[in-house]
Amino acid sequence: MAKDALFPYDEVKALIEGAESITILSHLNPDPDAIGTALGIYTLLKEQKRRRVEVVNASKALPRHLDFLFGYEKIKIGIEYENSLIIACDSGSIERLGFDLSGREILNIDHHQSNDLYGSLNVVIPKYASSSQVAFDLFKKIYDISAQSAESWYAALLSDTRYFTTSSVNAAVFESAKELVGLGVDPAKVATHFTQRRSLSSFRILQRALGSLQLYSDARIAALYVTKEDIAATGATVPDMDGIVDYARSLATVEVALFAMELEEGIRVSLRSKGADVNAIAACFGGGGHKVAAGITFKEGNLQQIIDTIIAKIQETGLADGKKK
Repeated sequence: MAKDALFPYDEVKALIEGAESITILSHLNPDPDAIGTALGIYTLLKEQKRRRVEVVNASKALPRHLDFLFGYEKIKIGIEYENSLIIACDSGSIERLGFDLSGREILNIDHHQSNDLYGSLNVVIPKYASSSQVAFDLFKKIYDISAQSAESWYAALLSDTRYFTTSSVNAAVFESAKELVGLGVDPAKVATHFTQRRSLSSFRILQRALGSLQLYSDARIAALYVTKEDIAATGATVPDMDGIVDYARSLATVEVALFAMELEEGIRVSLRSKGADVNAIAACFGGGGHKVAAGITFKEGNLQQIIDTIIAKIQETGLADGKKK
């Protein structure tokens, strides 16, 4: 259970109750934690029927397997409300939200250790396993939680813990899951949407990514990539590539894994480890995230050169050699 000292309940309630309209945002190219956290809050605040509420994401492609979550079809691509209170979900920086938010009040809800605390009010708890877990422990002390909000937050928690397998999983995570199920979540239903609704394009892009596998430092570092041509040929979207980096990390000898996507807007790199601090590597290139899961976005550059540069930095630090600081 969360300690009350971690959560500014009164300040959050006052900020929400004082707003005439609210815009709930999640980061660009959202993962299920971002979408699930946002939809859980959206549903919760819509049920209050006291103010205008909208849920927005700037990306055109959203994870389609999340369309069972209440409010999914209400996600807009642009902000309609002027001067609305912004509730930012799962975004480590204001830039990742994809909008000019100058002059806006922002409630920043997140769990990334690299979060730069850009909000007017920040509820950022890195020890939590997902942003949805932060949102649940925050809002359950302020409002009644419906089964619809609980389902969105449970789905987000399930995804960000990789089905309760990551190092962030502890007794508090299972307690949150238990409480969410007690509010009406059907775990089997959620699991089905995550495990039995893969697109054909996700398999085709995975095949191409696995074909690119390269090993370094006596197979302690693994790198995968896909090019713009690969993405076009397979019809894959960014959500289709979620989790590909974990295939590289799953190799027995690998300590640090890298997956690079060459997109029209730049090159996105995902870093994963079995204990090494890849957040420190990401920070060297302007990225961030968690100790064992981080990301970097390069607006321009050569795909192979970027991979080589990051591999060289990993080798220089010795993180793949058992130095898990």
